[in-house]
Amino acid sequence: MSVEVGKQAPDFTLRDENNEKITLSELKGEPVVLMFYPLDFSPLCTTEHCSMRDSAHEQFAAAGARVYGISRDSRWTHHAFKEKENLPYSLLADMSGDVARAYGTWSEEAGVAERLTVVIGPDGVVRHLQRTENRGQERDHSESVAALQSASR
Repeated sequence: MSVEVGKQAPDFTLRDENNEKITLSELKGEPVVLMFYPLDFSPLCTTEHCSMRDSAHEQFAAAGARVYGISRDSRWTHHAFKEKENLPYSLLADMSGDVARAYGTWSEEAGVAERLTVVIGPDGVVRHLQRTENRGQERDHSESVAALQSASR
């Protein structure tokens, strides 16, 4: 299964770092950005999250979007990671990888999500996908920010 631009985003319910249930379909009416990544505390993921915190998050927030990081880590690990890195957005625990599979970004070989950013419009439709083909490459969020700003007009 995979997600496509112009199609409804697959619905899911996951728990955040505070054990609160987040259900995508309940967020309709506002744009959402999902940032799939392999693991908390890994060097590149930490760099990416700090970059998101320091620049892209502010741009996503200015466009009215909710941002969620999603990885296979537990809510406790997410809580520690979010606190250590002072992240201004929630991290969702996809410990089974089912949501990453629904979005076509799960690596069976590595047992983690590949890097994928999904911009979802207020209507629940996928507006933009940004995949990082090279697992060791940091993503640049400028295309996703531009897609969100365009969708918000």
